[in-house]
Amino acid sequence: MLALAGMPMVAAFAPNARSNAMLAPISASPVVSFASKKPSSTSLVMASTADAAEEPMEEAEPEKEVGLAKKIFDAYVKTADVATTLFPIWTVLFTGIALKSPSSFAWFTTEYFTAGLAALMLSMGITLTPQDFLDVMKEPVAVLMQFSLCYAMMPALALVLGKAFGLPSSLLAGMVLVGSINGGQASNLCTYIAKGNVALSVLMTTATTVGAIFMTPLICKLLLGAVVPVDAVGIAMSTIQVVLAPIAIGMTTNKFFPGFVKKILPFAPVVGVVSTCLLVASAVAQVAEPIISAGLKLQFPVLLLHLLGGIVGYALPRATGFGEVSSRTMAIETSMKSSAFGFLLAKLHFGQYAARVPSAVSVVWMALTGSILAVIWRYIPVKED
Repeated sequence: MLALAGMPMVAAFAPNARSNAMLAPISASPVVSFASKKPSSTSLVMASTADAAEEPMEEAEPEKEVGLAKKIFDAYVKTADVATTLFPIWTVLFTGIALKSPSSFAWFTTEYFTAGLAALMLSMGITLTPQDFLDVMKEPVAVLMQFSLCYAMMPALALVLGKAFGLPSSLLAGMVLVGSINGGQASNLCTYIAKGNVALSVLMTTATTVGAIFMTPLICKLLLGAVVPVDAVGIAMSTIQVVLAPIAIGMTTNKFFPGFVKKILPFAPVVGVVSTCLLVASAVAQVAEPIISAGLKLQFPVLLLHLLGGIVGYALPRATGFGEVSSRTMAIETSMKSSAFGFLLAKLHFGQYAARVPSAVSVVWMALTGSILAVIWRYIPVKED
């Protein structure tokens, strides 16, 4: 800032120095009388030079203010980048607070929960343009691939892990339910952090959310023999309110007010991280006791479900010819499930209380796994084929 502000001052005083050098022999001459009432040419030159020197000093103040603002903004950008990189730590911190003091997030009611999801999606929407979605829709194979990972691979993996760890039938049902639900909205933020394809992630989230209307009940019936009714109208309305509408508003703002979006874009990741941490903490606070009492016997299979889901979600697309960006996007989308929705379904439609515990445990591991993958990939350069 000082360097920038100092440049015009140097330019202003340079001619002053030259003028003084030229005046030195004149002022030494005995012909010039400074006591004369009539101003000498020397005094006139000196006065004009002084005036010239004062003008740039008056103009330097706005430049100093601009330089200070830029310095503050640059400091914020660096701080925000570090804060985003520490996303997994914030997730653990908020989860710990919610487990230790669930009442701390009692204020985060359903209305705030919905608003938090909408804010998360809006922060992603301003990074997108309609052309991004048109480009993705030209190659729908990626969406179909992730849809199959979400509703074929993940339910099967949940069933295998549940039986491998010898879970009782109620917890096994809850595990399968976690594997059978749609992708979570927080996956869009993690995709953004991981330098994935946000438009593709949004389309995948929307596709699996709409697909949950018929896929989740069907899978639970096939694998568990349990009938899990799903409120199709409710899911459709929630998808419109929480996913599609904020994304559309964000894209519209980006299209018609690009200057405004450019100014607020650096704040989008911070809004997304704060929203996600509050959403995770709120969901954990509601079921803090079941999570604590679940024990390692349930913690490990739920962790492996999300971790292995992310690994397979990345490796299978890469092995079948998808690029690095698409594979990262599918991995995060597959790993991160809408665990809060699974908890609600278990609470409403599964008779045994224990069936909802896997979804509660999943809230923590889902967010932690997705955020860790996002931060790791954030610092691995993308080498697209």
